[in-house]
Amino acid sequence: MTNLKTIVRGVGHYLPERIVTNDELAQRVDTSDEWITQRTGIKQRHVAGDDEFTSDLATKAGLKAIEAAGLTPQDIDLIVLATTTPDRTFPAAATTVQRNLGITHGAAFDIQAVCSGFVFAVATADSHLKNGLGKRALVIGAETFSRLLDWEDRTTCVLFGDGAGAMVLEAVPEDQEDGRGVLSSSLRSDGNHWEKLYVDGGPSSTGTVGFVRMQGREVFRHAVGMISDVVEEAFAKAGKTVDELDWFVPHQANRRIIDGAGKKLKIPAEKVVVTVDKHANTSAASVPMALSVAVDDGRIKQGDLVMIEAMGGGFTWAASLIRW
Repeated sequence: MTNLKTIVRGVGHYLPERIVTNDELAQRVDTSDEWITQRTGIKQRHVAGDDEFTSDLATKAGLKAIEAAGLTPQDIDLIVLATTTPDRTFPAAATTVQRNLGITHGAAFDIQAVCSGFVFAVATADSHLKNGLGKRALVIGAETFSRLLDWEDRTTCVLFGDGAGAMVLEAVPEDQEDGRGVLSSSLRSDGNHWEKLYVDGGPSSTGTVGFVRMQGREVFRHAVGMISDVVEEAFAKAGKTVDELDWFVPHQANRRIIDGAGKKLKIPAEKVVVTVDKHANTSAASVPMALSVAVDDGRIKQGDLVMIEAMGGGFTWAASLIRW
């Protein structure tokens, strides 16, 4: 049997039309543009309309990625959707996306690793395709995180936004495509930290959706070290070094965390893709949206070495190294 690898065929993203600025938020809670910008780097966020569900955002981003790949929905036989905000408790939002795209073959399922979800989904799809469980995967990160926010809690409501990003991965023989592909992944979690970032509701516990609760200083204290841990492991697994890196695409949670991780890993600022100022923290959608933005504006090109990473509630943290 021919050894397989997975390559990126295309990416795409979608943002809801409504933009909420820091000044608008300052009219609702005791905060200010200066306070939010100084602590997070966020200037605005997109918020889904009342009639927009996570699956709608995911479908639109997915279609853009499929189009960018030069394919049709019928070419996709695996959908992996990373989300913390599915339309319903079940069925999986991925199956709704599958239906929306008119796909009736293959498999579709959700992954829940909060902000790390997209990186977990890339690693999962990569493994599925390498093992012959599909030919092409649509990997999506999509969130309507605004639905989980307590808009009276200024420590959390200013941080998050809605959106979706998607990537098409394709299995090809290992000796093709000039070294392109998902080179390595590193996935970690530690449930002992759950109280530092969680939602205070759920089907089994309260029967409600609940709101995001966060110990901001504790999350920040752990973030840079955990991010560096998985990034360094992904480099080591692939036999690559930070000096060879073209682009670092981190989870867009907080500008201070992004800058801190970049400095610790010795990645020059000009190699770091930052979208947190315009998108805020979109959880599982943040990494694929940042990737799509950087591809659209011409920064990320075929052959580039790209590191993606994220950290989320759980805690979960993960990184993947990709030759674009």
